[in-house]
Amino acid sequence: MLQEIDSVKVAVADALALAKKLGATSAEVSISKQQGLSVSCRMQELETVEYDYGGALGIAVWFGQKKGSASTSDLSTAALKQTVEAACNIAKYTSEDPFSGIADPELMVKAEQLRDLDLYHPSNISTEQAIELTLACEKAGLQANKLITNSDGASFSSHQGFKVYGNSTGLIASYPSSRHSLSCSLIANSAQDMQRDYAYTVSRLMSKLDSAEFVGQKAAKEVVERLDAQKVKTCKVPVMFNSEIASSLFGHFIGAISGGNLYRKASFLLDAKGTQIFPDWLTIREDPFIAQGLSSRMFDSEGVATKQRQIVTDGILNTWLLSSYAARKLGEQTTGHAGGIHNWLVSAGGGAFEQMLQKLGTGLLVTEMMGQGVNLVNGDYSRGAAGFWVENGQIQYPVSEITIAGKLQDMFKNIVAIGDDVDPKGSIQTGSVIVEQMTVAGN
Repeated sequence: MLQEIDSVKVAVADALALAKKLGATSAEVSISKQQGLSVSCRMQELETVEYDYGGALGIAVWFGQKKGSASTSDLSTAALKQTVEAACNIAKYTSEDPFSGIADPELMVKAEQLRDLDLYHPSNISTEQAIELTLACEKAGLQANKLITNSDGASFSSHQGFKVYGNSTGLIASYPSSRHSLSCSLIANSAQDMQRDYAYTVSRLMSKLDSAEFVGQKAAKEVVERLDAQKVKTCKVPVMFNSEIASSLFGHFIGAISGGNLYRKASFLLDAKGTQIFPDWLTIREDPFIAQGLSSRMFDSEGVATKQRQIVTDGILNTWLLSSYAARKLGEQTTGHAGGIHNWLVSAGGGAFEQMLQKLGTGLLVTEMMGQGVNLVNGDYSRGAAGFWVENGQIQYPVSEITIAGKLQDMFKNIVAIGDDVDPKGSIQTGSVIVEQMTVAGN
């Protein structure tokens, strides 16, 4: 892998040199390659075994402030040459954009800053072992409860690869990474109802995945608990989002403070920087340098060095999330977020899941969301949901076919508690979240 990275770095340097030779005043090139194994089964029958090996190159060139871009999945020398030439040709026909261009060289990652974040842990699992693991996962779920009557299948994936980024300032940087996952989706039946639910595990290291039996049995537990769901009468009550769902709330927050929505004036948080968005006890910290982190990076997709940041301190929004282009449009400086966020850590302290239920008291526990009824322009929030009705801190019965609604501005300010039951499987790490009051639309 390391030898291959070195050869790809040479290809990136050659592509940049060719762009300069063709008259480009600046250019950037990104090449990613990945290989791995994927297996899926359903009802204990093997469905797919796939081994993939591929890559992609993207290049952007500027002639002054006229930009051209092109991409290819063919990484041969001839194809790279054609792709660079195509990008240069396209630039001749585009309009000038005063905000376009590569990132500020002063903000780009330096060689002395680069360090190993321990993201690369390839697996030597054989095809036979991968099949056995996938079948065992589904089998554990199918046998966990007699109410499990069907399956949407189990899937296993183990991939490794690398990314190389370079631009005309002389920067060429790279990192290898790996990612492994196992999931199971089951269907349960009772006399009156049928439900589907799933469970999964993901990590940079195979050894840190939950066991096949744990994943299968967790999927079974989740789906059986949802059987015989009831509707509830329309009401206004506290709502608790379990940890796997709660990250979506902060995902909407990310969208609202991202540069693209800000310079288009399509965000309900247009003038919110420096103001109170959340309760004064809530903080959100970003740490791109967590060893083995699923969203750890030393640099963003423009080569800008990432930084540890306090996104929110005492409920106050400290920063936008900006790429170079968005920053120039807004008259600001890039924050190193081209390509997304890097390990958000949301403050907790609300206690374990059971303690959070006690804080909820009587209200709705949400475990699944449906639909896309979120308007980032004005903050309107209305999504289909399923979960459990809770009274006096105790789960009473499952509920479905309901809608929860509110305004994101109010939801953020009225967060009552965030649990210590943090879900580590994503770029936003948060525990369960209780919102003081929302409208639950049912019967």
